[in-house]
Amino acid sequence: MFITFLKFAENRAAAPTFMVAHNEWIAQGFADGAFLCVGSIRPAAGGAILAHGESRADHDARIAADPFVIEGIVTAETYEIDPKRTVAALDFLKIPA
Repeated sequence: MFITFLKFAENRAAAPTFMVAHNEWIAQGFADGAFLCVGSIRPAAGGAILAHGESRADHDARIAADPFVIEGIVTAETYEIDPKRTVAALDFLKIPA
C-alpha cells in the first residue's frame, strides 16, 4: 500500500489550467483499481492518495504521469506501508506472511 502526498510547489498558480487533466488522471487511477482514496491536504496544502495493488515502480510511474507533477504544480512524496492491523473492511491491504 502506498500513501503519496502531492504538496503544492512553485508553479501552484497554474493549477486551474491543468485541473481537468489532473482530475482525468485521478479518474484513471480509480478505473485501473490502483487508487483507494484521494483527497485534499488541509488547509490548501495539496493532496494525498491512498493506493494499492501495483508495484512500487508502477506506482511511481503513475505518479510521475500526473499533469500536476509534470507541470511542477506539486511535488510528490510516496511512502510504502506494510499494514499489520486493519479493520475487517481493509484486510485486503495486508500482505500475507
